[in-house]
Amino acid sequence: MIARRGSIAFAALAVGLGLAACTSEVGGQANPSTSVSTTNSATADPSNPFAGLSACTVLDQALAGQGLPQAVPGVADPNNTCKINRPTSGTTPGLVVGLILQAGASYRDNVNNPAQASEGTVNGRPAIEEQEPLHVKGQCAVRFQVRDSRALMSISFGSDTAGACQQAKDIAPKVEPLLPKNN
Repeated sequence: MIARRGSIAFAALAVGLGLAACTSEVGGQANPSTSVSTTNSATADPSNPFAGLSACTVLDQALAGQGLPQAVPGVADPNNTCKINRPTSGTTPGLVVGLILQAGASYRDNVNNPAQASEGTVNGRPAIEEQEPLHVKGQCAVRFQVRDSRALMSISFGSDTAGACQQAKDIAPKVEPLLPKNN
């Protein structure tokens, strides 16, 4: 039940935030890490910093060796979203980690719970952490600046908001180096 609520919340967050980035384009050239495999590179858009970059590959590489299942594309926008879902087991809360790559969306836009958001950095990259972005306990989001775009990592951890944000603080530094550099 808790894992399903996290999946539903992630899907709603993906749809809501994905719609905000549908019409914008940015300039620049994608520079994904050489250790991250790309997808659809033959038809990639050079004005998109995420062109050819797979959100699933980023999650799988960032969370390798942690006993989590393989990342799967999100339902709302399978080309730009991905999630890993570990169901609840005994007293261990379920964990859903999602990643949305949004070309043309500012990392400062669409902060749904500004009273619970704070600006900072992850490995020196500008970012915003937002507790309970959908006003639901057990959620935390980190929005990374990627040039004129953003990568949004969303965590659901049972109904434990502090635990979700701790998970985000542990995972964000592993995701950040796999994103294109801000140059």
